[in-house]
Amino acid sequence: MKSTIKQGDIIRVIKMDDANGKDWAAAKMNGQTYMVEFVDDAGQIHVYGSGLAIIPEADEFEIVEQ
Repeated sequence: MKSTIKQGDIIRVIKMDDANGKDWAAAKMNGQTYMVEFVDDAGQIHVYGSGLAIIPEADEFEIVEQ
């Protein structure tokens, strides 16, 4: 998926891995829409407005607009 996601794309987080409810910052991203800031070399997706990276192998999200 890394090759299809790029800066400026809009994605919606469906379900972040929140460590079984222990990571409130990840849990509050569920259902939110973000603009992609960049994709790092590990393939993690960084978005504006969040200090967390979306990990395609662990988190569920959809592309809203490319």
